[in-house]
Amino acid sequence: MRKHLLALGAVLALSPCLLAQKIGVINSMSGPEAPIGEHITNGIKLAEEDLKKKGINLQLVWEDDTGKPQISMSAMEKLATRDNVVGVVGPYTSACSNAVAKLAEKYRVPLLIPAAAKEEITRQGLKYVFRMNAPADKYASSLIDAASSLGKPKTIAFIYENTDFGTSTTKTAKEYVAKKGMQVVADEPYPKGAADYRSTLAKVKSKNPDLVFMVSYVADAILLMRQSKEVGLQPQAFLGAGAGFTTPEFAKERAISEDVISCTQWTGDVNWPGAKEFEARFKAKFGKEPTYHAACAYASMIIMAETAKKAGDRVKTRDALKAGKWNGVMGEVQFADYEGFTNQNNHQMLVQQIINGNYETVLPAKFATKKAVFPFPKWK
Repeated sequence: MRKHLLALGAVLALSPCLLAQKIGVINSMSGPEAPIGEHITNGIKLAEEDLKKKGINLQLVWEDDTGKPQISMSAMEKLATRDNVVGVVGPYTSACSNAVAKLAEKYRVPLLIPAAAKEEITRQGLKYVFRMNAPADKYASSLIDAASSLGKPKTIAFIYENTDFGTSTTKTAKEYVAKKGMQVVADEPYPKGAADYRSTLAKVKSKNPDLVFMVSYVADAILLMRQSKEVGLQPQAFLGAGAGFTTPEFAKERAISEDVISCTQWTGDVNWPGAKEFEARFKAKFGKEPTYHAACAYASMIIMAETAKKAGDRVKTRDALKAGKWNGVMGEVQFADYEGFTNQNNHQMLVQQIINGNYETVLPAKFATKKAVFPFPKWK
C-alpha cells in the first residue's frame, strides 16, 4: 500500500496537468504607475475566474515591482529560481520589461508582456520573450495617420517623459513624421513627475504647432493638459500616445481631457470576441471601465495559463506560445517574427477620443462608433 501511495505521489509531482499551474505576475501594484497597475491586476483576476470555470486552477505568485527596473529584476530572479514558475505575465512599464527580458532568456522562463511599448523589448532575438500589445512604432503611426486624415497638419511638437517609454515612442514618431513630410518645431523631453511644465509648454506655444504629441503616464498627462490650458496652448489636435491618456482618471478631468485624441490597444465597443462582455463584467465587478491594459493582461493570462496547462514545462510552453494562434478579447493573436521583431503580436491599434467625457473609437472607420471632433475646440 505504501509503495502505491509513493508511486501516486511521484506521478502527481511529475504531472503538471494534474496540479495548479504556478505562474508568476510582475506588476506595478504600488508607486506612481499603480493606477494602471490596478487595471492589469483586475484583468488578471477576471482571467483567473474564467480559467477556473474551464478547470484550470492557477497558483499565481504576485510580485510588486513599484515601477522600478531593479525591483522587477529581483522579482524575476525569485520567480525563476525559488518559485519555479512555468511562465511569467508582466511587467507593466517599458523600463521594467526591458530589464526583465534578458533574465527570462537566461533562465528560460516564458515571459508574456501585456502592455509595455518600447520596441527594443522584442527586437533582441530573445526566444523566451513574447509581447501581446503593439509596440511604440504603432502608437506613433496610428496617431499621425489619424491626424493627417482629419486635417492637413504641417508642424508637430513633441513633449515626452525621458524614460524608455517616452523616448522610444517619440523616436519612432519623429521618424514617421519625417516620412510624411511634417516639420518638427519642438522636441521637449521632461523629467517624469515634475511639478511644473509651464515654461516648456509656453516654449511649445511660441512655435504654434499644428499637432502636440505627448507621451506620459497618468499624473503627468493630467498636469500637462491642465497647464496647457493655463498657458493657452491651442493646436489643431492634442495627441496622447496611450498610457496616461487612456485611463478613467484622465477622462474624468473633463475640463482638460475633452476632445484629446489617443491611441489604444483595445476598446469595449470593438467587435473582437468577448470584448463587450469583458467590459461589462469588469465594470460590474470593479466599478470602473477597463483600460486597454486590463484587456491585454486578461488575454495574456488566459493564453499563458491555457498553453502552460497543455505543455507542462517551460520549454514546451515556450514552443507552444510560438506556434499558437488565438482569437478573443484582443482579437487575433499570434506571436510572429517580422520587421526585426521576435515573438511579437502584430496587433491592430485603435484611435479614440474623449467625447462628452467618454472614450469613443473614431478610427479606423470599420471600428468607429463616433465621428472625431477636429480641430481641437477653443479652450473654455
